[in-house]
Amino acid sequence: MTAAVSPGAMPTTSWSEIERLVDLARAAQGVFETWSQAEVDLAVAAAGWAVIEPGRNRELAELAVADTGIGNVADKIAKNHRKTFGLLRDLKGARSVGVISEDPATGIVEIARPVGVVCAITPSTNPGATPANKIINALKGRNAVIVAPSPKGWSTCARLIGFIHAQLDRIGMPAAVARGLVQLLPAPVNKQSTAELMKRCDLVVATGSQANVRSAYASGTPAFGVGAGNVAGIVDETADVELAAERVLKSKTFDNATSCSSENSLVVVDAAYDAMLAALARRGAALLDAGRKQRLQALMWPDGRLSPAVIGQSAAVIAERAGLAEIARMKPRILLVEEGYDARAGREHPFSGEKLSPVLTLYRARDFDDAVRIVARVYAYEGAGHSVGLHGTRDERALLLGQTLPVSRVIVNQAHCIATGGSFDNGLPFSLSMGCGTWGRNNFCENMNYRHYLNITRVSRPIAERVPSEQEIFGELFARTRAA
Repeated sequence: MTAAVSPGAMPTTSWSEIERLVDLARAAQGVFETWSQAEVDLAVAAAGWAVIEPGRNRELAELAVADTGIGNVADKIAKNHRKTFGLLRDLKGARSVGVISEDPATGIVEIARPVGVVCAITPSTNPGATPANKIINALKGRNAVIVAPSPKGWSTCARLIGFIHAQLDRIGMPAAVARGLVQLLPAPVNKQSTAELMKRCDLVVATGSQANVRSAYASGTPAFGVGAGNVAGIVDETADVELAAERVLKSKTFDNATSCSSENSLVVVDAAYDAMLAALARRGAALLDAGRKQRLQALMWPDGRLSPAVIGQSAAVIAERAGLAEIARMKPRILLVEEGYDARAGREHPFSGEKLSPVLTLYRARDFDDAVRIVARVYAYEGAGHSVGLHGTRDERALLLGQTLPVSRVIVNQAHCIATGGSFDNGLPFSLSMGCGTWGRNNFCENMNYRHYLNITRVSRPIAERVPSEQEIFGELFARTRAA
């Protein structure tokens, strides 16, 4: 077991120390690059078991909550297990060494190559699951990885990496290789040391605040970053409100809504509004009146920024801190605030933004088209590119959302935060890093997966020539222009 080290007890990391870490990583990666697919897959499984083994999983979850004060132990255990196990399922049988694809029709052969040394920026909301996901994906591509965690999550990440080293030892990986292959930026982690690490690595994968993502993009190193969360869900008039309420509560309460995929707004069409509100109330949602809403707002945004006092806390704790003792005594699962019809979004309307807590904003729409307009208004303020939820039975509406809203994913009749990052009952890859496309100022719009950690070399061989005729290319144009 690797003992946790207090970040405050560590000296400031020098640039020479960061250079040494990267040099060790490069040396280890040079050895690991020679491993076969079977050997690499064994290392991937070892890293996964380091997290999933129940005793270690619980220890990581308990340490994460103790150190960050965010979320709850039971859900972190579930997240560590489910996300890691799902990722291992996705990776099993996937080719990431040598020739990974051959297409006789095009004459193209694809060869997987490592990217080198990966700098993994990880948030305090998931100090166990997110680093594990990035480490496993990096190893699948025969890369080395150095994690730069949130300062609050440092001890959890240190424990995780200690567990991984022990499991790599068990499969016979030389100790020097294992400890160079998976490393941690020494505490105290700060913006300067993280920035220096990013500059020296070959690829940056950044999850967390938009400030972290922007820094990754500005580092001069190729980078993948994620967009801002602020997910909205739509409940239309065809929805089974009981099922919809169950899914929303499951999503909004999981790990105290620390996920970027948890709903922050729910837009309900008029015909379903009262029934949906009642279904939510039956499941422990507490609706705040205007006065209580103002007191909650004062707690959540005392200086215009979301307060750490609510991030990842339970609804009861948030109510107590807002001075709503009578609500706290009800032990609510979530807190509801209403914005009503024709609601606006923006900095002057903070409940329209991301809340990272079990606080859900309700919008009332006249019909489905109005619901779409409300979501578009919210995403124009925050959350563009991420995803939208839909509860209803009209399949064509999911396609309409995918064709009109600035979203990379449309999640239909599912618990949103469970489904968006991949689930055993949908086809999305398991991931804790969701690309949001150019809408979210990202360079990718899919769930980040092992292929993002690969360079791919393509061998091109000659094939039978096929040159189209002018008629094939311009026939429709010529016909239309002559007709005009």
